[in-house]
Amino acid sequence: MTFTGIALPPLVNYDSPRELRAFLDARGLGMRKKHGQNFLINPAIRSKLLDALELQPGDTVWEIGPGLGAMTVGLLERGARVTAFEIDPAFVQALREFFASNPAFSLVEGDALKTWPAVSAIAEGEMFLFGNLPYNIAAALLADFIEKGRFFPRVVVTVQREVAQRMAAGPGSADYSSFSVLLSSVYKVTPLSVIKPPAFYPAPRVDSQGVRLDLLPRRVLPRLFYPLVRGLFSSRRKTIKNTLSTFASSVIINNPAAGCGPQAAEVLARAGVCPNRRPETLCIDEFAALAAFLEEVATQ
Repeated sequence: MTFTGIALPPLVNYDSPRELRAFLDARGLGMRKKHGQNFLINPAIRSKLLDALELQPGDTVWEIGPGLGAMTVGLLERGARVTAFEIDPAFVQALREFFASNPAFSLVEGDALKTWPAVSAIAEGEMFLFGNLPYNIAAALLADFIEKGRFFPRVVVTVQREVAQRMAAGPGSADYSSFSVLLSSVYKVTPLSVIKPPAFYPAPRVDSQGVRLDLLPRRVLPRLFYPLVRGLFSSRRKTIKNTLSTFASSVIINNPAAGCGPQAAEVLARAGVCPNRRPETLCIDEFAALAAFLEEVATQ
């Protein structure tokens, strides 16, 4: 395979746990469990994940959690312009040493959850999202992008397998959640290969999985769509009638003292949703209909 980007010389042997450990020890660097740091040491898996992004030379990529840059090298070799978000100051120092002279590379230091909005405000054009996401922030980060309107034409991320299952789950599944609805309202979700612990250093205690997200044609969702989805799933074992009444009490504007039972019943009837169903059985269109009719009732 031939790439048109800048081919970088090996900076550290990303495939060898022993050499990675020696590199870290020589610089007094340690792996920080709180940051969810695990290096993907299997080159074939790294290549498959990079291929799934389907980059063209000149594409811009936001890379979350580059670590020591194993994936960054692959992105640059494919001709991408990379903005990397790294929280660990020690890894930031190493990344600057490795890539600072490359005009296609830029680095954002700090927690991506806190730093990305400022970067987004000055970003031009579309960009892809890529990364071996720290398990402790994966769902929160992806949800934050969606709820704040930062959409990517394509996303390829590695997450804990449990998170991947939630991402791809459909109505009626035990893994179906507000996060599932949130993602599928914007993206086509495609699970990629399961990645076993030995593919990483240090080996995590759980399986991982790659996931690809492709942006769907934009649909206009009611203002209350995301709050409603979160509200209903907060009591997923209760019937929609009861949960919707509770949620409606927080959004009825003109006469909140009148009680919300009648309003909830009206919304369910207009949306054609059986009151005895549970949130985990609803599809996106049903959530959207409930949110739209609730907005109408709330302002009457």
